[in-house]
Parts: sequence; C-alpha cells; structure tokens
Amino acid sequence: MYTPRAFAETDLAELDRLLTRDPFITLVTTGADGLPFASHLPVLHRREEAALELEGHWARPNPQAGHAGPALAIVHGPHHYISPGWYPDKAESARVPTWNYAAAHLYGTLEPFDDEASLASVVARLGERFEPGVGGNWAYDHADPRERAQLRGIVGFHFRASRIELKFKLNQNHPPANVRGAIEGLQALPGDNAAQVAALMAERLARRDG
Repeated sequence: MYTPRAFAETDLAELDRLLTRDPFITLVTTGADGLPFASHLPVLHRREEAALELEGHWARPNPQAGHAGPALAIVHGPHHYISPGWYPDKAESARVPTWNYAAAHLYGTLEPFDDEASLASVVARLGERFEPGVGGNWAYDHADPRERAQLRGIVGFHFRASRIELKFKLNQNHPPANVRGAIEGLQALPGDNAAQVAALMAERLARRDG
C-alpha cells in the first residue's frame, strides 16, 4: 500500500479500533492460475503486542478455501470525500478534492482447517461476537445434529500477520486551518462515515496542537 510518511500510523491500538468497528475484511490470495482472488469475510481478531491473528471461515465450494500460505487481509475503515471548498486557502493554493480514509493491510500466512471441533468453535464465537449487535440470541448448538452437519459445508482459517501497514490519510499534510475547515464540513453532513472521519481528523489535529 502506498503510504506517504505523513499518513503512516504505527499505533496498533488503531488497528484494533478498525477491526472492532468493521470486522468484515477483504482476504486476497493468488490462485493456481496466478491471478489474485478475493473473498469478503467476517473475522474474529486477537492481538498480543505485534502478534495478530484473524479467524474465520469460507463456504467449502469457495475456491479460496483450498488456499494456504501467503495472503493479504485488507481492513476497511471510515472514508469520505473532502471538498476543497472547506479549506480557507482554497483559492490562493489552488486546492483540489481528495478522499480521506483509514485502512490497514495485513500481510501474513493462511492456515485452513476443517476438523469439527475447530469449526464448531469458530462458528460459536462468531455468533457470540455478532448476535448482540442485532439484539439476537442465536447460539451454535453442537448437540443438535442438524447444526453439526452444517459444519461440513465450511472450511475454517487462521491468518497470522507477519507485517502490518496502517494508513490514516486525514489531511495531516495540510495547515491546521484547512483541517479544521474540513472537520466542520464533515460534521455538517449526515452519515456515520462523515462523523467518524471528522473524529479521526480531530484526534490527529489535537496531537499537532499539543
């Protein structure tokens, strides 16, 4: 990922924050034909210092379910269009539009698994992670042979990251007045993305001001 120095983030707590906000990743591998192949998957994550692991599963017919070895996991953060009209120096500096965003690229190794106990564990923990967010109460029941039989339709994976790149492109290369103008512009808009990008920008501006 192209990451100018101004936009590089090194605090891995920010990666936890991205994965907590949106644990629906893009997982990219290379197929037998030499072409990239991508799947979009919910994951569980855990991190100890710089050691990060993701867990999830594919549908068994997914061609990527046969992939092992090198892989790229893309974590998506909030993003939004930034109008040059929000900058006080828009005319004198001939400012142009841009797009602000936060994202992470995780390079590492995929290890598929398909034993029943491990599949049951990941399905149960995915339910525990996501059901409360929708007010649901579904829980995997390993004692139910119908649910246990459905495990045969999936392949699980562990992904262990060996390199982590975090990019938070939030107008850090602009004068503070421009950043404040963009924050105000975003705060006047509807939608979570605008509010979340504005909040990230405000945090980084506070660091500069401090």
